[in-house]
Amino acid sequence: MNTIRSTWIGWGTLIFAGAGAYYFAKRSINADKQARHEADMKRRRIAQSLDFSSSNPTPKEPRRKPDHAGSPSTEASHDPAPINHPPGNGKTKPSEQSKFEAAVPYRAKRGDRFS
Repeated sequence: MNTIRSTWIGWGTLIFAGAGAYYFAKRSINADKQARHEADMKRRRIAQSLDFSSSNPTPKEPRRKPDHAGSPSTEASHDPAPINHPPGNGKTKPSEQSKFEAAVPYRAKRGDRFS
């Protein structure tokens, strides 16, 4: 016959056993992950050392372009895609509209929309 006390002992034992199994399984899984990670890192180091063997010279640092962010006048002269406008005499204005832009802005019709 199950008493309250035996029920509590049964559930406590079950929870304790489950927690112990979880703890040891987690420890084993983490050890396996660590071993796999170390093996992977060792394999990568070996592959990298074979790629950069002593017969190949070490790659030099790439040349860096000077930074012109502090000087707007030099920054403008180093624009990667400068826009060259045709010289205008004041009367002609260069067209800077894209082919997708409307020539005349849209104006809604006045009046009641629901009639």
